[in-house]
Amino acid sequence: MRMGSAELVSAVRRGDVEAVHELLDGGEDPNARDPADGVPLLCVAVAAYDEPVAEELIKAGADALRSPDGAPGGDPGLPGGDSALTRAVDGGCSWMATRLLPDLVRLDADARADLLARARYWAEADIATELRRRTGLAGPVERGTVRVESWSSEHERHSLGGQTVWDGHLGVLTMLEERFRIRTSFDELLARALTRPDRDHNVWSDSVVLLAGRGDEETWAAARALSAHPDRLRRLFAADVLRCLVIGFGGLFSRPGSVVDKPAPEVFLPWALEEPDPEVLALVLSGLSEEGDSDGNGEIIEPVGLSYAGHPDPRVRLEVPDTLRPEAACARVQREKLDVLYALARDPDPRVRERAAHWLAHCPAEAPGVTDVLAGLLDDELRDTRVHAAYGLAQRDDPRCVAAERGLRPLDADGWPDSGLVRAIWRYEENHPEVAEPRLSGPRASAPELSESDLCESELSE
Repeated sequence: MRMGSAELVSAVRRGDVEAVHELLDGGEDPNARDPADGVPLLCVAVAAYDEPVAEELIKAGADALRSPDGAPGGDPGLPGGDSALTRAVDGGCSWMATRLLPDLVRLDADARADLLARARYWAEADIATELRRRTGLAGPVERGTVRVESWSSEHERHSLGGQTVWDGHLGVLTMLEERFRIRTSFDELLARALTRPDRDHNVWSDSVVLLAGRGDEETWAAARALSAHPDRLRRLFAADVLRCLVIGFGGLFSRPGSVVDKPAPEVFLPWALEEPDPEVLALVLSGLSEEGDSDGNGEIIEPVGLSYAGHPDPRVRLEVPDTLRPEAACARVQREKLDVLYALARDPDPRVRERAAHWLAHCPAEAPGVTDVLAGLLDDELRDTRVHAAYGLAQRDDPRCVAAERGLRPLDADGWPDSGLVRAIWRYEENHPEVAEPRLSGPRASAPELSESDLCESELSE
């Protein structure tokens, strides 16, 4: 295995994914080593928990089982974390290990057993003690929380002597078992989640995602049985699993056609009327709102949502708008519902205001006073709220949308929620050419192409 060029090594070290992509595309060796220590560059990316760079190297042909001595397909059973895959398992990050394990054929029974044993070892170990043993250092272990936005999960990071380990080894074990077709019981996955009793933690979310991916009657029944459990954490886990089953969310572990078809009100409606814990209640309302207005359930869901509009916990109030049906363009929003939404748009919690702003901005029905309410959100602390407000004003042909949109620039024409505002402003300027800005000549001079859903949205707003 060759040493990497200075440019590629530098790009990997600094996490410059665009430069890594260009260099690999230009013929650089994805299996090259870092000349400083002879470690494969994929191992360098894994040690830095740099998923984008690791993905670029893998796509270009980097061997996750290659050992530092250059032998491809290095035995993951050898001690010392001698491949990118084993280092990912040792590192305690399930999404990194997942990225490095796309092919099961190359792993024999012994290799699989070793990976599982590694994950179990770390899951049972005290990370700080293990780091001191491995580094030979006795000093304090630095700790901090790491947020992985692309996976909406958190880990606790432990660092000592230049080595860093995250605390997601139970999640790694969960991922490995599923990849190796080992069916872990519902109770065991629940027990793992409860070791990190936080919905934001990766170990909790990995258990939930795996069970949601199964989507079978057994999982549904086991989760539903917990809905009346006296322990709030078990009810929270049940609500999380059931909600994911209802929306068909299976993430990495989903099986085609496996999701159960269950009506949400069957379990969530009576639960929402009785649940005392705010965090659990918020999830139950979220699951209930996923049913929408299918089968006419909106009529029984809306009163439940409205009843919680004044709840003292913002996590509960946050879910209220999604329980309310948007009326059609030819209708008029009910006064009671409108009053609740206007109150939520002035809520002290910024997340609640954002959710109310989104509902009001995308409602095509007649809503007296809605433009003034939206205009009052143009200076909100959350940018998404300001985008929703500007979008709603443009949809309702309110001239205040022009200054609002220009104050939000630069806008991401391909990202949410900016893309909707970009299209809405194009339509507004087409109807009001006197405020339109000069456009560049060429293809960009014309309005962006609208999808079928965009056209339907436009027709509803007119």
